[in-house]
Amino acid sequence: MPLSRQRRFPRARDSVPAARAFALEALLEWDADIADRYDDVRLCVSELATNAVLHGVPPGREFCLTLVVDGPLLRIEVRDSGGGAPRVLREGGEECGGRGLRLVAALADDFGVTVHTPGKTVWMVFKAVAEEVSRPVHADATRGVRA
Repeated sequence: MPLSRQRRFPRARDSVPAARAFALEALLEWDADIADRYDDVRLCVSELATNAVLHGVPPGREFCLTLVVDGPLLRIEVRDSGGGAPRVLREGGEECGGRGLRLVAALADDFGVTVHTPGKTVWMVFKAVAEEVSRPVHADATRGVRA
């Protein structure tokens, strides 16, 4: 059964560290299978929350951070009611900012944008890294089935 947690944050700078802390608290409480990726998750949550505060959330509104753990997958969504279409900037650009989605694209296993009226959801997925476990091979090894 999937685990889920959601929280709204105001359009304010202190919402970024608060969103990061909220995400980590949920993952620790759930004992999520992605402990080796917590730093990546925190950085990506920080990037999406920063984008929401700077570009996505209209004055007086909030953004919503949602985390869902379903087996080995963690899905994180940041929804705001602002316009615009987030995009990954090309490498080597002269812009001072705009590298957050490039970081997300590099660290998350998948990410994308879902457009709503109004607003959008920027989402990312992290998969648990499978550990090498030494297990005895099942009797039907010709099919690659492990016990």
